[in-house]
Amino acid sequence: MKKNIHPKYYSKAKITCACGNVIETGSTVETMSVEICSACHPFYTGKKKLVDSAGQVDRFKKRLKKSSQLKEKKRAIKAKKIAKKKTGQKKRSEKNKATKKK
Repeated sequence: MKKNIHPKYYSKAKITCACGNVIETGSTVETMSVEICSACHPFYTGKKKLVDSAGQVDRFKKRLKKSSQLKEKKRAIKAKKIAKKKTGQKKRSEKNKATKKK
């Protein structure tokens, strides 16, 4: 190997998780901090944990709520139009019946 081109290797580097778990491993970085490790990851623990670092889940829920409200408004408008159409047809048929009787 060429000298002075490789980073220093720490055989007892420490990785610290947000849950407090400390892992010792080999790395070119002496200390590291992570948000999720195998001790607190939902896949390994079987517990659901919501990691929302940028508020993406809240924004998604807000968009979902807004879209469902728009769908309901569209359904209501459509139902009104159908009801109007039916009442208009009834009036026309009554007028046709009245003109036929004359």
